[in-house]
Amino acid sequence: MALAQPMRAPDSILDRLSALHPKKIDLSLARMERLMAALGHPERRLPPAIHVAGTNGKGSTIAFMRAILEAAGKRVHVYTSPHLVRFNERIRLAGHLVEDAPLAEALERAETANAGAPITLFEITTAAALILFSETPADVLLLEVGLGGRLDATNVIETPAVSVITPVSIDHVDFLGSTLSAIAGEKAGIIKPRVPVVSGAQAGEAEAVIERAAARARAPVFMCGQHWSIADDAGRLAYADENGLLDLPRPRLVGPHQIGNAGIAVAALRAMPGLALPAAAFEAGILKADWPARLQRLGSGPLVARAPAGAEVWLDGGHNAAGGEALAHAVCELEERYSRPLVLVVGMLGTKDVSGFLAPFAGLARAAVAVPVPGDHMGLSPQEVAATAQALGIPASVAADVGAALDGLSFHPQFPPPRVLVAGSLYLAGAVLAQNGMVPD
Repeated sequence: MALAQPMRAPDSILDRLSALHPKKIDLSLARMERLMAALGHPERRLPPAIHVAGTNGKGSTIAFMRAILEAAGKRVHVYTSPHLVRFNERIRLAGHLVEDAPLAEALERAETANAGAPITLFEITTAAALILFSETPADVLLLEVGLGGRLDATNVIETPAVSVITPVSIDHVDFLGSTLSAIAGEKAGIIKPRVPVVSGAQAGEAEAVIERAAARARAPVFMCGQHWSIADDAGRLAYADENGLLDLPRPRLVGPHQIGNAGIAVAALRAMPGLALPAAAFEAGILKADWPARLQRLGSGPLVARAPAGAEVWLDGGHNAAGGEALAHAVCELEERYSRPLVLVVGMLGTKDVSGFLAPFAGLARAAVAVPVPGDHMGLSPQEVAATAQALGIPASVAADVGAALDGLSFHPQFPPPRVLVAGSLYLAGAVLAQNGMVPD
């Protein structure tokens, strides 16, 4: 992590581009297809791509794949969203975050080609990313879906090397549907004819949807639990598929859910045609992989300094029911290693299931402090979040921001200092990193 930086040149371009469409989200491929044609089809000149959809775990799975590939000496492009502190985090070119000058130039090229036509900010910035990926040599592109899959801007790629679907759960119901089957159908929209499909562990109805979509596309399927598996084995990870066994270390990313994400990453790389990686690369990559704001323990900084002496401060961007359940399991693991009173500091958007996210912490958290999500993100009021926590039996209060929440914490001297978990929104997580003087690099 690097120190936070002041405003940079691309910001003014992004502000200008954000005015090209009245909605932040408007799922359609038509605008992207038009812009790709105007740009000379950069999406057809990409390195072999691994396209990743799913509800939870996409970023962590990509982090594992990148670390493994780089351990094998490969040059890797990465596209993820949203960013935490600065936009450059979304685009990694051959191992390095894009610098301001080439980012600004690509954004301006996309803007010129778009000629003022309506287009969402995510669509036109994805176009800029594809320009950069098409013109910078690399061995592999790791491409994360923004929302859904079928109509996502990244789905203009015609033939990825592998399609990946991480675990599917209920989220973004306003855009993807209110049932697991409907949401899985949108995610499965990235499946392409005869392109291998790797899936994480799925609920039965989601698994059936993915398998049917793959069958229609005559795409070979590698399903967790059927074609590959990964499990904790005496402090190591045992991975198995039809090509044999791998004995791997536990990742430094915290939580049992990261074992599943690591397994998806390994399965995807082993399914990629023409890619043969040594076992040593898998071992080194699993151990090295890092992904900010995914159960990240914060070190020193001005925000952390406001917590009680000796307190642990953890940060996670989890924001839906499945994310809350995974986080609660991970905190239970921490509790088993060293018991501390757990305090949640939570801010959430109005589109999220607050009760579903908080329910797994009932009986686990000693208290919750609700805070607003900074910025223009349609955040719920702290009072609404606190009321939901109270209804679940979690004592709750409100604070003006995360710093004020940390200022107000106190604990009985007979107990250890608290373990504080700030969670509920990636936007909140990004603000916390910035306030603590940390920028992902």
